[in-house]
Amino acid sequence: MAGASAVVLGDIYIPKKRIDTITAVYFGVLVGVLLTFILWIAMAPMLEQMVNGRAFQLVVGLVLVYVCTSLLLQTKDDFRFLIPYVEFVREVKGFKPLILDTSVVIDGRIADLVATGIFDNQLIMPRFALTELQAIADSSDKLRRTRGRRGLDVLNRLRADETVDLQIFDRELPEFAGQSVDLKLVLLAKHLEGKVVTGDFNLNKVAKLQGVPVINLNEISNSLRPVYLPDEVFRIRVIKPGEGPEQGIGYLDDGTMVVIEGGRKRIGQELQVRVTSTLQTNAGKMIFTRYDGDANRG
Repeated sequence: MAGASAVVLGDIYIPKKRIDTITAVYFGVLVGVLLTFILWIAMAPMLEQMVNGRAFQLVVGLVLVYVCTSLLLQTKDDFRFLIPYVEFVREVKGFKPLILDTSVVIDGRIADLVATGIFDNQLIMPRFALTELQAIADSSDKLRRTRGRRGLDVLNRLRADETVDLQIFDRELPEFAGQSVDLKLVLLAKHLEGKVVTGDFNLNKVAKLQGVPVINLNEISNSLRPVYLPDEVFRIRVIKPGEGPEQGIGYLDDGTMVVIEGGRKRIGQELQVRVTSTLQTNAGKMIFTRYDGDANRG
């Protein structure tokens, strides 16, 4: 009765159970008992001569079960457990884990992107990157401190979302020794056969150099910006003067900068403009337009 009550209480107080953890414990106990049985057969003659042979066998069995279970729990992220069998191939097409870096968490767009449901992949936040983020949040510099706290808020938002599988990777791999945070992220992505998610230009280059797939949020943002063709007309508000003598500057909702010829004297007004050309830069896209006075009067 006491055992049954303990099982029921455990089920009540631990409602969310991870299948990989349950399976790791299951196989750990199974392998531990199997090793104990094999060892008992091998040591049977010696155990028969021992006064406390049964007690010794029980202690050895408990130690083996504990070691096997602990080992599988610590390495369960290195391969997939599937019931009723174990699948040792980590790579599954379309479901590679996404390793987050500090910059992409501080940026915050990853939370909005995941909320759309476009990513079903597991998100991995390495412990060394989280430590770096906490150091930024504790910085004496006000701007860095604000950025760090924003990153922590984004992580909490992701963790609170039940549809998001966010894991903290705590293990220190041998190849991490003496490496920078960026290189550790690349090595971890290689180890987990995953992809690095970043907005950092240098990390993007390092990952591609190492042959690691990268999801760059800036490239995603640029690819989703509306496409305006030459001679196309749209309306925009002039925000500030431009560099040219007759130029005004406006911004689309996604932050794309629009240069308006003839808009300098109409700051604060919403104008109808006509596209003359576009320019793609590393920072994003720029649209060059001219104020279409006749169309506005019409």
